[in-house]
Amino acid sequence: MPGNIRPIAPVRIDPNRPDPALIQHAAQTIQSGGVIIFPTSGLYGLGADATNRDAVHRIFQIKRRVTKKPILVLIQNADQLDRWVTTLPEMARNLIDRHWPGGITLIFKARQHLPTNLTAGTEKIGIRVPAHPVARALVESVDFPVTATSANIADDPGCAAINDLPPSLIEDVDLILDAGTLSGGKGSTVVDVTAESLKILRSGTVPTEQIFSIKKPPFH
Repeated sequence: MPGNIRPIAPVRIDPNRPDPALIQHAAQTIQSGGVIIFPTSGLYGLGADATNRDAVHRIFQIKRRVTKKPILVLIQNADQLDRWVTTLPEMARNLIDRHWPGGITLIFKARQHLPTNLTAGTEKIGIRVPAHPVARALVESVDFPVTATSANIADDPGCAAINDLPPSLIEDVDLILDAGTLSGGKGSTVVDVTAESLKILRSGTVPTEQIFSIKKPPFH
């Protein structure tokens, strides 16, 4: 699906009780290779089918993002992880139990069938289960991961309101879901769980002390 020749009007969506018809429209848009702007917990994100190499390429073009930087994705729940990652370390299970859905993105070793431009050749994939009702409804309406990189031009601040979006982004996407002004602030905390010890790649909404506060996961 090509980008728009002229800007499209944002579509209002209830942030707490999203209209199923609007969610289905958004799902169909990304299923057909489109790119949408949608709300996450603090900032607006760019959503596309993360398994569609061409759609992922559009994300890079829209953001003017260098291709060596991978793009994180959203999934429905932790039960889907084995479809996209090779291993699920115990320390990752601990963080998942305590912080999903929510503001922590975990970096796993990616399965080889994922597009290489999504992982930027790192053989790793960043995954989160979203907390925002609109984002949750969206990922629950499709059978693939949805990209959730921030809706901004690379290296510029993220946007908590549709009016703050760069005009070029609005011109290049296929649908904009406007849930009003979001909370803003930091993005998700990004934690690499592919090594023997946790490594925080980006500070965010989940404080560092919370991540390292539990020595062992509470298995039953």
